[in-house]
Order: sequence, then C-alpha cells, then structure tokens
Amino acid sequence: MTGHRASCSCGSLNIQCGGEPIRTSVCHCLECQKRTGSAFSYNARFHERDVTIDGPSTAYVRRADSGTDITFHFCPRCGSTVFWRLASVPGIVAVAAGCFADPVFAVPRISVYEARKHGWVELAYIPGMEHVE
Repeated sequence: MTGHRASCSCGSLNIQCGGEPIRTSVCHCLECQKRTGSAFSYNARFHERDVTIDGPSTAYVRRADSGTDITFHFCPRCGSTVFWRLASVPGIVAVAAGCFADPVFAVPRISVYEARKHGWVELAYIPGMEHVE
C-alpha cells in the first residue's frame, strides 16, 4: 500500500494510510488541547478500507462536544495517541497528523471550535481554509 505511514513515539504502533486524506483539520476544542498538550490538534481522515494498523493499542472512549463518542487508540508503551474513530462518521479513521512526522504532509483545510482557539493562534494564511466557530 502506498501513501503515508504514521507511528507512535516508540514505533510500536504503526498505521499505513493509502492515498491522500479525505479531510485535514485542526481542532481547538478543550479536550483536543488536553489530549495533545498543545493549543490545538492537527488531524487527517482516511477511509478505513485504505488503512492498515500494526501493533498494540489501548482504547479510550469519550463523548465529544458534538455529543458523539470518539474512540482514541494510543500506544500502551509510550502513550502517543495515533488514531481514533468517530461514532458519527463510520468507516473513517482519523490520524494525528504529527504521527506522520512529515513536514510536507497535507495542509489543514478546516479549523473547528475556533471559539476556543488561543488568541495567539492565526490560521488565516492558509488559502481556502474553512473556519468554524
């Protein structure tokens, strides 16, 4: 499978994603800020049929601000969150874009929960980006 390879920090949990992402986004919700330890998360979604997962993961389920459940999968050894599935979007796997460790990876095209965005974050320089409160 060609495409993009992502992994956790220690390399135990790997994910191969075929083709290009069907959506790239940043999320400013408070839960993503806590999960990443940063001001926002940077994510890529792929069709599940184009994804191969190798290695152990531990799952954590939480309710999103939207009211749907999200199942996060993280490495039981190093703790890196590598991918997750949203109950509201079946057949899709979301991947933490930083796990691709690729500085030329796809640019985010949508920014969500901007009402919770840190004041110093400015994403207007990305042409055509959709901004959602």
